[in-house]
Amino acid sequence: MGTDGKTKLLVVQVAALGYELLKRHCDGAEWLGLNFAPIDGGSPGVTCSAQASFRTAADASVHGMVANGLYQRDLGRAMFWEQSAGLVSGERIWKKFRDAGGTVAMLFWQQSMGEDVDILVTPAPIHKHHGGMIQDCYTKPPGLYQHLCTQTGGSFKLRHYWGPLASVKVGNWIADATMAICADSENAPDLCLTYLPTLDYDLQRYGPDDPRSARAMNILEAQLKKLLDGARKCGYELLVFGDYAITPVSGKAVLPNLALRNAGLLETRDVKGMLYPVLPASRAIAVCDHQVAHVYVSDPGDIELAADTLRAVDGIEAVLGAEEIAAMGLGHANSGELLILAEQGKWLGYQWWTDRKQAPDYASHVDIHNKPGFDPCELFFGWPPISISQDSSRIGGSHGRCGPDCEVAWASSIQLDGEISDIVSLARSVGKSLS
Repeated sequence: MGTDGKTKLLVVQVAALGYELLKRHCDGAEWLGLNFAPIDGGSPGVTCSAQASFRTAADASVHGMVANGLYQRDLGRAMFWEQSAGLVSGERIWKKFRDAGGTVAMLFWQQSMGEDVDILVTPAPIHKHHGGMIQDCYTKPPGLYQHLCTQTGGSFKLRHYWGPLASVKVGNWIADATMAICADSENAPDLCLTYLPTLDYDLQRYGPDDPRSARAMNILEAQLKKLLDGARKCGYELLVFGDYAITPVSGKAVLPNLALRNAGLLETRDVKGMLYPVLPASRAIAVCDHQVAHVYVSDPGDIELAADTLRAVDGIEAVLGAEEIAAMGLGHANSGELLILAEQGKWLGYQWWTDRKQAPDYASHVDIHNKPGFDPCELFFGWPPISISQDSSRIGGSHGRCGPDCEVAWASSIQLDGEISDIVSLARSVGKSLS
């Protein structure tokens, strides 16, 4: 492929491209001249886990990305959206291909900094000491970001990537940047992996059945058509796959950490009326990620108490122990002693308070690294102005659960060998085609 004169491959990982969503949009499974099929997105159905599974052709018990955020037991910290490629264990599907002289690009994938590829683009803002931020992207080779800004006619806007201003505009920029890289006659990679977050925002804000989500599908279609047409002109075949399916949710978020705090398992301290968690001293913490949460229990003697406490919470469908966690493909040291699954139609919030006056300062800001859990409310403005919403009932869609309604869509313009039933088997087939 590529280096020996064969066709090159562009892989497009599309956030929230659920199979049922695609069938409704197309009134069938044919789209853009490609025949899409359903596959299992894997456990849990979140971005970092799915992307790590594709890169390694293995589940989370091997690669270790059991969620978008990992709890570091020795530090007593939940760390979301960390970008080191070292967090993903296992051999990459392109290793033999690259060892043989093939070139690989990775654009806007998670955990990519330090990855063994030839071309890399990933957001890397600089947070200034006295407030504010310098928007920037880390690239390999250096200087590529400035070249892409020239080629696309503007800079990458982080505010369009996440937060209340997150929009389909970021997908337009990524699609243009991807084509600029693939059209470079001297440096075009043989294998290019890129990412389109276009569906992620309005499907979470309003749910997959809202007309605004249908408009997002129309815009995604235009972006994919641009990539498909451009890929053909540049000698690339195309592979498209989703990482998870977003399903409707309603009502306020389910709060497992509030239950753990009330049971004396989660320790907090009062700082000027705000409640901050003391995670190193806590007996249990639920690291919530959409509809799933790993629960880390410091003393084995507290596991049953934590499990009983959580089973009594309305909106929690199941509290799983070690054997059940392993059976889901999550038997890894990074997993919690327990795993929570939200009921269908519900999602899990990280909060341990109900009185807004007790909310930590970061609760009203876009702060993806300090919050010990994922917060989709960051997609809405709140009050006072510039702050983000703390009203969890505004969220219309979520993901993370597995099941027939959570299958993702995939399609390829090339024939892949073997039975493809999930992202791991899809990756394995792609790896074989690279050899």
